[in-house]
Amino acid sequence: MAVMSYRQALHDTLRAEMLRDPDVFLMGEEIGRFEGSYKITAGLLDEFGPKRVRDTPIAEEGFTGAAVGAAMLGLRPVVEIMTINFSLLALDQIVNHAAKIYGMFGGQRSVPMVIRTPGGGGQQLAATHSQNVELFYAFTPGLKVVAPSSPADAKALLIASIRDNDPVLFLENLALYNTKGEVPDGDEPAEIGRAAVTREGTDITLVAYSRMAHVALQVAEKLAADEGISAEVVDLRSLRPLDRPTIIESVKKTSCAVVLEDDWLTYGIGAEVAASISDGAFDYLDAPVRRVAMAEVPLPYAKPLELAALPSANDVVTVVHQTLDAVGRRSVGAH
Repeated sequence: MAVMSYRQALHDTLRAEMLRDPDVFLMGEEIGRFEGSYKITAGLLDEFGPKRVRDTPIAEEGFTGAAVGAAMLGLRPVVEIMTINFSLLALDQIVNHAAKIYGMFGGQRSVPMVIRTPGGGGQQLAATHSQNVELFYAFTPGLKVVAPSSPADAKALLIASIRDNDPVLFLENLALYNTKGEVPDGDEPAEIGRAAVTREGTDITLVAYSRMAHVALQVAEKLAADEGISAEVVDLRSLRPLDRPTIIESVKKTSCAVVLEDDWLTYGIGAEVAASISDGAFDYLDAPVRRVAMAEVPLPYAKPLELAALPSANDVVTVVHQTLDAVGRRSVGAH
């Protein structure tokens, strides 16, 4: 087991899968000679050549459509879209073609492709480059959507995504690339559609994904150290399929839940999670499910305004306090 960054885990996994399977190839803007905007594909052009590491024009719809066709003919393209914001230009190819071909062709053709793309704010990239629009894809049957929050999950879920026979949107986050963690040896894929309980607890459940899964763990540790509050953390890891049973079992144990997300509150991923909790654990809830999300504004460029708009650890602590106060449990710090 090695300690490495999220960025390095992605790089090493892409390389390993390309060595394992000659049908795997990469496509994207500036991923070859420039080695990618985030250097995740560094060195791969020199090692594998331009046939398997393909620089594309600035034409997301065009090269995503080309990847759909390549996948239909048996290859396994891994497309890098520079940010999830630019994936909107390829929405027709992703939603109306990649996601639907298997069903519309009666299962005669699969589309085994991966679209890697980062989202997230906090980098002063302004409103059009700082969105979290994974909801568009998690909403769509025929797609799988994963959102690893750690280097270990980045490796295991990327392996699973490349080997899967369905199209997978692989959601990264700009704030995670330099985070580090232990990464197991070997090439065991994760199970797409399986959440992880990353911290056991008894007083309240925090449900999150991607960057906010990190925030949830930080909050849980702080609450335990400062106040004796035992928070359980569920990292979704997969947005479609969504692992409802793991979420529901956690809430049945704690009887309180807060859902964290980096996107807008209205119609967000958290709304689906909250509805799932109400469907599956309503009789176990001691308080309404609460949600923490970003402000419903185009994300400002100015750093103080940007930080004010994004959900923070302090926001989560406040909502946890409000939830536990409502049922008289915070004072004792125990369920």
